[in-house]
Order: sequence, then structure tokens, then C-alpha cells
Amino acid sequence: MTSAQTGSAPADSSATAFPSGFLWGAATAAYQVEGAVDVDGRTPSIWDTFSRTPGRTAGGDTGDRATEHYLRYRQDVRLMSELGLGAYRFSVSWSRVQPTGRGPAVERGLDFYRRLVDELLEHGIEPAVTLYHWDLPQELEDVGGWPVRDTARRFADYTALVAQALGDRVRIWTTLNEPWCSAFLGYGSGVHAPGRADWTAALRAAHHLNLGHGLAVETLRAALPRDARIAVSLNLHEVRPLTGSAADREAVRRIDAVGNRVFTGPMLDGGYPDDLLADTDHLVDWAALVQDGDPAAIARPIDLLGVNYYTPTVVSALPEGAAPDPVAARDAGHGDGAQSPFPGCADVLFHRAPGPRTAMDWPIDPTGLTDLLLRLHREHPGLPLMVTENGAAFDDLPTPQGAVHDPQRIDYLRGHLGAVRRAIAAGADVRGYFLWSLMDNFEWSYGYGKRFGLYYVDYDTQARIAKDSARWYAEVIRRGALPDLDG
Repeated sequence: MTSAQTGSAPADSSATAFPSGFLWGAATAAYQVEGAVDVDGRTPSIWDTFSRTPGRTAGGDTGDRATEHYLRYRQDVRLMSELGLGAYRFSVSWSRVQPTGRGPAVERGLDFYRRLVDELLEHGIEPAVTLYHWDLPQELEDVGGWPVRDTARRFADYTALVAQALGDRVRIWTTLNEPWCSAFLGYGSGVHAPGRADWTAALRAAHHLNLGHGLAVETLRAALPRDARIAVSLNLHEVRPLTGSAADREAVRRIDAVGNRVFTGPMLDGGYPDDLLADTDHLVDWAALVQDGDPAAIARPIDLLGVNYYTPTVVSALPEGAAPDPVAARDAGHGDGAQSPFPGCADVLFHRAPGPRTAMDWPIDPTGLTDLLLRLHREHPGLPLMVTENGAAFDDLPTPQGAVHDPQRIDYLRGHLGAVRRAIAAGADVRGYFLWSLMDNFEWSYGYGKRFGLYYVDYDTQARIAKDSARWYAEVIRRGALPDLDG
């Protein structure tokens, strides 16, 4: 790995410089980019089923073809090399490796990831594996999915298969990506696969995702070399009150409990917070759900905490006399689901933060990232942090000459990288930054209509076109600094 790729190239000595060794990366997820959904033994995941169900995704789009990364990965790695990336964060498709969620691995599926890892290493790019990015094998969902305890055990078995295949060459491992989305968008509001709207199922899923994480950490520790780094990536909510009233601060506490501490509590502090249990005990029997040994299993130490951040969350209490709205969270960018993805919080109101917005209609506020990183630094000192997702969708279109100008994305990245730099200057131990996303791709329930990529993808031809933001990010990586943090 070259010094330019790790950010330790001749670094700018100004206040905009990042630490020597800072890891610069970009990220994707298997179902969003791979395509080849029925190739080499792969069977349907919950996202195959969900996206093929009428009305579930914009335009009826599916990930069947996606960006053909399964076929074009060598070309895509060359693009990463041109950017100067130090690392590429990708996820493994569980149903490509273990089609039924049980039993031995399909070697043809693992071979793709072996080839991808080898290609990355040949170009001096560190592979960063995410074991689960939402694509549960459909056969496991058919017998209950994440609300069922056995799924956590199945995840540990799958983890062992991937670790055995790639553990000699991959040093950075992430167990779960955004388990909040898996539990509360998948089983709570129903806007993500598998599309169920059941708060009890969502809370049960959250616990079994926590347990699956802990069992996977144990499995990885046993299988990997001592220098491997194990992480989990959480989309933690930066929750802010609309006003300084006691009622609005109470609304923040409740959303923070079921949006953040439902995962950070058991993973990092050894147990579920008492206030979360009290808020939700009418929805789930926690005493029966959390079995002996679960807290210790879930709290196995990790080496890095991945932080995914896009926008803050602003809440207030329901005005006196007003009726609760079970879909209130739709106004905070959580989708128009059957009910709020925040169990037991139908009487909390969500508000749009002021300021410019992305094409997702998400407010742009880099201060939320600084505040979130500093909170984690205060509450979990000594735990290194990594920004594992951050980026923005805009309505990118090529010019007649084939260029893609995206000044809004450059402004977004400048602001949020500046936010990371300010957190580091204030003491946060942030080791790297993975931009979402390397290329435009299948954006879950939004289909192909939302573009987050550094590279524009023509979905008819699969041509990749570098946007202006790709060249800007490459220059930041080369310098190891933001040239115009305050500009």
C-alpha cells in the first residue's frame, strides 16, 4: 500500500490536513452493485423477493443487473486505483456464499470474492469486508428471519465460511452494516426488505442482530490473524430537540434509546439501557428474549466502530391533545411505511432541519457528524472510530460532451470531511473515511432514481463516467488534506 493511498503522502501542514495513515476509501454493497443474481449458485435474498414485489420499489426496479460489478470488478478496481483509494469497503452476498443460509459454502460464490480481494491487493487497495449488508437468504426469512433466534447462529456459521476463505488476505472485517435499518425499516415500518410492519418483530430482530454480531466477533477472533481489525457499522442518529423544552428533550431521549442505544448499549456497554426496556416493555418480553449469556456474547470487544452519517434527526413532543401519528417518522426521511420505524414513539414528532437538501430531501448539516463523533469519543474513550459511510445523492446528468458536473456533491463532501477533521482536532480518534458510494447503483426502495456515486453509471450501457467529485476526492486523497476547508 503506497503512502498516497493511506493519506500519508506529503501531507498539507495546515489545519486542514488529516493524520498520517488516515485511511481513504469508498464503499458499496453486494445487492446494490453485483447483479448476476442467479449466477454460480446464488439464490434469492430478501431483497430479491422484496424488489420483485409490485409496489415495493420505485419503478419496480430490482438489483437483478445492478451495475454488473460481478462481471466488471476488474474495471471497477482500476477506477479505485485511479482515485488513489487506500481501501474498498464491500459486502459479501450471504446467498451467494451459502444459498440456503445453512450448510457448506458454494465455492463458486466464494471464488468471486477471492478474485476481488486479489485484484484489490494487486492494486495496493486494502479490502474491507462487510459480512451483512441487509441481504438475508430468503430461505432463512421463510422460517422467521431475524426475529427468530436461530438466524443469529446461522450468521455465525456463515461468518466462519467467509473468514476461512478470505482471512489470510483481509484485515478489516465488519460484522453488520446498519442493523437499525435491518430491524426497524425491514420489520418495523416495512419500507425495506422483508417488508414487515410489526414493532415486536422489529425489537426481536434488533436483539438477534446484536447476538449475531457478538457470535460473529467470536468466530472471527478464532479464525483470523491477530492483526485483523473487527468492527460493526452503525447508522447512529444525531438526535436534536426542536426546542429546549423538557418535553422535547424527553422526545430526544426516547428516539436516542430506540435509534442508537438499542445497539450501542449491548455492544459497547454490556446491556440494554433501562429506559429503553421501560419504553418498550409493552411490545416485547425482554426477560424472555434476552437469554443467559447473551449480554456477554454481544459485548465482545471490537477494534473499530464504524459510523454511518448522512443527516441529523430533529424531534419534538406531540402537542397536548393531539393524536399520535403511527407514520410520523416519514417526515424525517424514513420512508412512507405502514408505521413509524421507532417502536413505541408514535407520539414523537419529526421535523426537517433547515438548510439545503439532497435529492433524497435530506437536510445537509455537517455539524451533526462532528457532534456524533465527539459524543462517541466522550462515551467510549479508547475505541477507534471510522466513518464507514457518508455521501449524498443529487440529480446528476451528463453534459452533451459526456462530463458530469456535481458541485453540490463536492460542497457536501467538503463540509463533511471538514466536520471529520474538526472532530479529530477536538480529540476524536477517527482512523478513516469511506465515501458512499464508489458508483451510482440500485438505491434500495428508491430504485435507480437516486445517484450517490463518484462515478456516473449509464444503466443502459453500464459505462462509468468520472464525475467532477471523483477528481476532487482524488486530489484530497493525494494531498491528505482539504485544500479549502473554510472556503
